[in-house]
Amino acid sequence: MKNFVLALAASLLLTGCAFLEIEVPPRPAPAYAPTNFKGDARLPSDIQRVAILPAHGGDVADPESAAALDPVLLTALQRQVRFEVVTVSREDCRRLFGSGSVRSTDALPPGLLEKIAATYAVDAVLFTDITVYQPYRPLTLGFRAKLATARDVRLVWAFDEVFSGGQAAMLTSVQDYYAGTDKSAAMDVSSAVFQSPTRFGAVAADLMFRTLPPR
Repeated sequence: MKNFVLALAASLLLTGCAFLEIEVPPRPAPAYAPTNFKGDARLPSDIQRVAILPAHGGDVADPESAAALDPVLLTALQRQVRFEVVTVSREDCRRLFGSGSVRSTDALPPGLLEKIAATYAVDAVLFTDITVYQPYRPLTLGFRAKLATARDVRLVWAFDEVFSGGQAAMLTSVQDYYAGTDKSAAMDVSSAVFQSPTRFGAVAADLMFRTLPPR
């Protein structure tokens, strides 16, 4: 009888272990690693404060969709703790430059960076363009960003990449990101993240700003 009880306990223990192994989902692929970026090997020591301009949606994203990504980009940038971040609102951008946002590839008005530097006491300015905005499956976002010094107008970092929810690597990145910030989203990534441009954008923006030059 004693041997039977021990055998039963061992069987239950093994069954429990097998059940736990089934419950832990395997990583579908390595996490996504952006490749289309370039910048200084190290962040210049004199860049301590950076102004982030509103995201420019252009003909790709309507004003409401672009504005919804502003706090997403701000949070992702602050998470990197590279420098102090100063926000330029769409209202201030319109008052200063006549437009709610500025495209990074447009010819900048003369003295624009100097004006931002003087108004906000910053050392550099970050531009972000939304290059792709597909809010339905596969949810897809494209970001182009540039960090330029305000004093001598020099590019310190540039990024241009498209993130697609149809990529297995992005599924892994979504799981990794929300496992550390939002357990509920990590448990149901398909419904909680891949149907929300802002939640998906949080992962894309985090991946983008990780490529900034280190200190």
